[in-house]
Amino acid sequence: MSIIETFGPTAATLGGGFFVGVLIGYALKKVIKIAAVIVGLFLAGLAYLQSQQIANINWNKLQTVSESAIATLSNLTMHITGINGGTVDTHAATALLAMTSFGIPLTGSMSSGFTIGFMKG
Repeated sequence: MSIIETFGPTAATLGGGFFVGVLIGYALKKVIKIAAVIVGLFLAGLAYLQSQQIANINWNKLQTVSESAIATLSNLTMHITGINGGTVDTHAATALLAMTSFGIPLTGSMSSGFTIGFMKG
């Protein structure tokens, strides 16, 4: 068995993980940019309608609703990752265990590819 035969699957895992990470990072950054433009245009439209006295916007209520939505999303993220006041959720622990079975080469190359794809997107 030559060194190329033993290194082949590892190289494929590294290259595939990196390529998938770049694609995910690039796509995610594009989606975030599009969402930011849509939300910005929506808020600009609301401000214009208020300046023309067509609509009356309660900006304090809008801020309260957006803050509660962000708090809900952050709590959901902490629940998914298993950060629940020092205890680990069994579903999150199972998902974490499944992720470790992919191995260090795949996850390491995917995270570096994601970082590069997110920066270039």
